[in-house]
Amino acid sequence: MPMAVSMEEVARLCKARGFVYPSAEIYGGFRSTYDYGPLGVLMLRNVKEAWWRSMVQLRQEVVGLDAAILSSPRIWEASGHLANFTDPLVDCRRCKQRWRWDQLPGAEDGHPSCPNCGASDFTEARPFNLMFKTFVGPVEDEGSVAYLRPETAQGHFVNFANVLQTEHLRPPFGIAQMGKSFRNEITPGNFVFRTREFEQMELEYFVPPDEADRWLEYWCNERLEWYVRLGIPREMLRLRAHTPEELSHYSSGTFDVEFAFPWGWGELEGIANRTDYDLKAHAKASGQVLEFSDPATGERYVPYVIEPAAGATRTMMAFIIAAYSSDEVGGEPRTVLRLHPRLAPYQVAVLPLSKKDVLVPVAKEVLQLLQPVAMCDYDDTRSIGRRYRRQDEIGTPLCVTVDFATLQDRAVTIRDRDTTEQVRVPIDELVEAVSARLSW
Repeated sequence: MPMAVSMEEVARLCKARGFVYPSAEIYGGFRSTYDYGPLGVLMLRNVKEAWWRSMVQLRQEVVGLDAAILSSPRIWEASGHLANFTDPLVDCRRCKQRWRWDQLPGAEDGHPSCPNCGASDFTEARPFNLMFKTFVGPVEDEGSVAYLRPETAQGHFVNFANVLQTEHLRPPFGIAQMGKSFRNEITPGNFVFRTREFEQMELEYFVPPDEADRWLEYWCNERLEWYVRLGIPREMLRLRAHTPEELSHYSSGTFDVEFAFPWGWGELEGIANRTDYDLKAHAKASGQVLEFSDPATGERYVPYVIEPAAGATRTMMAFIIAAYSSDEVGGEPRTVLRLHPRLAPYQVAVLPLSKKDVLVPVAKEVLQLLQPVAMCDYDDTRSIGRRYRRQDEIGTPLCVTVDFATLQDRAVTIRDRDTTEQVRVPIDELVEAVSARLSW
């Protein structure tokens, strides 16, 4: 089990090392928004690419999509989001703070208390729609209303017929999409765990109705194992079934892949059986036929949909927490992110032993050799020991050191992040050696 770490420690490391910055910090910040720095951009991209590789690249029956963020109100009326995508809100009568009723301490036992002042006197709960509303065009009236999408999934459903026509697929098949979604959460928090702007990785997997239960079980297991394969210990993960009271309006059954965050278990990904709710709702509202017709048998039916839906930024943070560890090297403590090589911001750091001009050309030659096969950092500042510590802390699996002996033997030293073991390798064999160690 990885070491226990607080979110405060993780947030400090993320800011200090350029993973995540508070947004608009020079103006005092903007609540629950974050900017991803040089390392955060790289790691977030790696998380998404690892998801895409697993869900699309390595599968024959899944294709991709990138649908619009701005969307017609008719989509959200048909999907049920205008009527059902709400949170129950209450106001504390003493301190006037507003809270989600279902997240108040003691609410489930019928004895809620205000997290701010401890009072138990609240207004009646009232629904609050989570979608961001905006206007398209110069006039702000009901005819120009649009919404920022609260999920990417509806783009799959409204393009179902287009994808069938162009790709000639038959169930079971999937449509995958990654992109930004927006929810006007009333109580965001826990660093990047719950924010109003976030990035989703969603698959809509269309199956024959009588196979839906089997595919729901398949995707629950497949998605849980994906996190394990990329380095999260199995004991930090669990599958939890939603209770009937928790189920979304479109779901007949949902499981969450949950992660042991510092504050407790929290959702990483939901896997839902959305039945044929969405396709039938959009077919009825649009007047279009949204079904599968088997050209061989003449059979026609509306597929059921199994939806694995994960948050990219939340997933990135879980990988960092699971990888966070500390030990001692040479009697000195070090912090290490033991990230899987596919997820690490840099896979290799090229470190000339000194800034002396005689080493720089060779170090740059080594860098140019490695850049086509891995994301590389180049650092010639401070002592070599401190540079090793920095690379350990940001999760770089391998360091390649160019020293003065390199000028004579045309060899460099590869240092392993996790074991700190070092091996001498000829430059001519470096690309092969690095690729083998990264398991590319």
